[in-house]
Amino acid sequence: MRFAGRSFASGGARLLVLPAVAVAGCAVWMLLPWPSDAESPLSPASSAVVRVAQDASSPPDQPAPTQAILASPAPSTEAGPAIVAAPPLDISPPETIVPAKPPVDGLKISSQSWRRGGLGSKALVTFTLRNGNDYPVKDIEIACAFARRDGSHLTDRRRVISDTVSMKSQKRYSGMLVGFVNVNASKAKCSLVTASRI
Repeated sequence: MRFAGRSFASGGARLLVLPAVAVAGCAVWMLLPWPSDAESPLSPASSAVVRVAQDASSPPDQPAPTQAILASPAPSTEAGPAIVAAPPLDISPPETIVPAKPPVDGLKISSQSWRRGGLGSKALVTFTLRNGNDYPVKDIEIACAFARRDGSHLTDRRRVISDTVSMKSQKRYSGMLVGFVNVNASKAKCSLVTASRI
């Protein structure tokens, strides 16, 4: 009987402790600070609307992706504290990088002429090359167009000059072989195609 009495007494003590713990928890919860009026409480109209979209094609063992859609807050008619918008940040526009001009833009061919060589089948061109760039250039490619006496086009020939032309200078090339041409060619006009910067 004593054993049963001890069991009953300890069980009754436990029953008395539970209400005391519940009362103490409620008291602590009541003492916690409440949000002040300065903070803007969320109203049902201005609260964010969150919608969960599930992908029907996703497998059941993987969690479905979620997507949050925020609704714009409804204008409040209550007189509350004025919200001051922060001034926009001073963001400078990105710097535009101006592409450098190709070296061939600073080159110019002047006083050009041509003659036949090698039994009349080779074209030998004489011209002056002017370099207006602020740097020397090399591997200059020229293209010469040959035409008949009436101006009708016959053929084109190209040649790469592996020589170096200094900056702000000119160089004369005399009797440079451009290639084989038609025996009917009587006119030639050479132009610059490309060049490499040194």
